[in-house]
Amino acid sequence: MAVAIERDELSAGELRAAARRSKDVAQARRLLALALVLEGASRTEAAAAAGMDRQTLRDWVHRYNEEGLEGLSDRQRPGRPSRLSEEQKAELAELVEEGPDVAVTGMVRWRCVDLQGEIKVRFGVDLSERQVERVLKQLDFTRLSVRPRHPKADEAAQEAFKKVFPALVKAALPAEAQDKPLEIWFQDEARIGQKGTLTRIWAKRGSRPRARRDTRYEWAYLFGAVCPERGVGAALVLPQVNAEAMNLHLEEIGRSIAPDAHAALVIDGAGWHSPTAIRPPNNVTLIYLPPYAPELNPVENVWEFLRANNLALRIYETYDAIVDACCTAWNSLIATPARLTSITQRKWATAS
Repeated sequence: MAVAIERDELSAGELRAAARRSKDVAQARRLLALALVLEGASRTEAAAAAGMDRQTLRDWVHRYNEEGLEGLSDRQRPGRPSRLSEEQKAELAELVEEGPDVAVTGMVRWRCVDLQGEIKVRFGVDLSERQVERVLKQLDFTRLSVRPRHPKADEAAQEAFKKVFPALVKAALPAEAQDKPLEIWFQDEARIGQKGTLTRIWAKRGSRPRARRDTRYEWAYLFGAVCPERGVGAALVLPQVNAEAMNLHLEEIGRSIAPDAHAALVIDGAGWHSPTAIRPPNNVTLIYLPPYAPELNPVENVWEFLRANNLALRIYETYDAIVDACCTAWNSLIATPARLTSITQRKWATAS
């Protein structure tokens, strides 16, 4: 016996409209079947048009009567319960984040097979490597390339620098700049040359893609500075990196600052950045980063972006070719201020 469609809040036309809006193909088919029934089609015809049999259509009518539109979507199956408790997963996540103790394990990184053994010893649960990988993905872990960290880096000093940055800038500004509009700039240098860099590319799983890489030693130095808030930058490509070159770059930065504004320029403690060796223009005040803290300089991310998208996997025959490539790469990024800002903006790098 056919089950009547008891709900009357939606007409056949409104059910069809709901089917058009639905992103769930299965739900859309069921909505169309119900619409056909309301329009007078037989249950057999409606079921056939929606790719189901009469009994299945009858079941969906029951669900619609009880739950409305939501009842026409497939319920997510609970699946097999996890063999690790939430507490065990939390402990596993902490273990992965800390990494292995080389002195104890003899390993410098965790592999799934290593964690498989740790899980067996710690929790008495025997998982396959694939199951371990699945658990790691559930815990929001994935395989990433690590960033280098200097052994003398002081993370506490870096956090303190970020917290006191506005006060540090205010204290460093000369009296004549206190009432001027203030811009925050960051500066760094990158060596670009024939012995270039490689980058990631799309390739077939299991393959080992090859790319050309030069072995010669001609270099140029790209001096770059950015103002994230304005989405602008200033750069020079020079044959050497020294105090004289840095002074030329400081002059270029000074010309790029907005009229009547003053800039706090954040730089690292490289030897050619010594206060006794460089002469910033009158509209620039230098702010020095803590030692061994490239993580705090967003220009490092600019170099990473340019190498990955413009400067890697290339062969440069001459020094002039290197200079041209650097100029083209820098100008292409500066031509997209929104992208430059997204790469370099930091919440802590404000004057207030």
